[in-house]
Amino acid sequence: MLVWKLLRQHISVPQFVGFFFANLCGMLIVMLGYQFYSDVVPVFTAEDSFMKADYIIMSKKVGAADLMGSRENTFSNADVDDIARQQFATSVGVFTSTEYKVDARMSVNGLSVLNSELFFESVPDEFVDVPLNSWKYKPGDNTIPIILPRSYMAMYNFGFAQSRSLPKLSEGLVGMIDFTLFLKGNGHEDCLRGRVIGFSSRLNTILVPQSFMEWSNEKYAPGQHSEPTRVVMKVANPADENIAKYIGRKGYDVDADKLDAEKTTYFLRMMVTMVMAVGIVISVLSFYILMLSIFLLVQKNSTKLQNLLLIGYSPARVARPYQLLSIWLNLGVLVMALALLFVVRTYYMDILIALFPDIADGSLLPGLACGLLLTLVVTVFNILAIRQKIVRLAS
Repeated sequence: MLVWKLLRQHISVPQFVGFFFANLCGMLIVMLGYQFYSDVVPVFTAEDSFMKADYIIMSKKVGAADLMGSRENTFSNADVDDIARQQFATSVGVFTSTEYKVDARMSVNGLSVLNSELFFESVPDEFVDVPLNSWKYKPGDNTIPIILPRSYMAMYNFGFAQSRSLPKLSEGLVGMIDFTLFLKGNGHEDCLRGRVIGFSSRLNTILVPQSFMEWSNEKYAPGQHSEPTRVVMKVANPADENIAKYIGRKGYDVDADKLDAEKTTYFLRMMVTMVMAVGIVISVLSFYILMLSIFLLVQKNSTKLQNLLLIGYSPARVARPYQLLSIWLNLGVLVMALALLFVVRTYYMDILIALFPDIADGSLLPGLACGLLLTLVVTVFNILAIRQKIVRLAS
């Protein structure tokens, strides 16, 4: 009780107000930066959950010489080896195509949507970002896991469903899609079921597991082999200018929009890191403001506090009011920062949802977790520093 009276007598409101707003500014910058990154990055990365952002799909340009048959637009082993030798490439894989005939019938909730001749493609499993237990095939299985181009869902939603007043599909309703596949070749005809496990915007063909591709080509088209027309490359840094130079020098085609999105994601991550670093610096400076203010209070009352220690008050009891003061100030900063974060996030999420209707609403958990962590770190340092200061008075 005596310590509280001493604290109230010499407390400097302007100093603590300065700390409060400095810490609020720093914490809000850190929380907003991390929250904004968590909300915005799905626009670039979550658009395709089966091909990671650092994968680049390349093909050779098709020109007049290709139409006349005087030049191949396939990748030879030498081409693939040359790509793999580049410093920016961490791994390289080729697309394998079916060598046999595939007829497909696609229906949604029992209603036929598509009847067409198609072909499958596959890439090494390491380039497909799905659980391995969902992406496997064993000879004899009647069901093939497949990944469809997202254009198929768009074709159904904005063409077929809209013209016939049918319910639109989302990626969470893939179970409503039924694929019947008819495979023909080498005197064999089989009917298998395709199980759609998701969609990809990086592909314009149906993707199947590599194990199924190897088995089916051996069964329906033994001895036939076509050179790959596309290559997938994993890079360490999508923004590396050497990638664009190499692709331009070789005359390869890439999906420019995807490459731009990958670069945007990389620079977004860098910018958010820089902004959060600025916020952390401001928070550290505000921490010193608070420590300076409390140390000045302790110094003003040093003689009286020493007397309390001499008559039997423990250092922990003497330090507790100052520690509680810092705790309440830090909690007040956190609550105010969360309120401001909610307001700002509501504003920019309305804009994002208007621009990208499919983006998830998300939550405030990333910003809250970041704020709690920063508050915990600052509070622990406050408590330890104050206790150390009181212990020095007792010695």
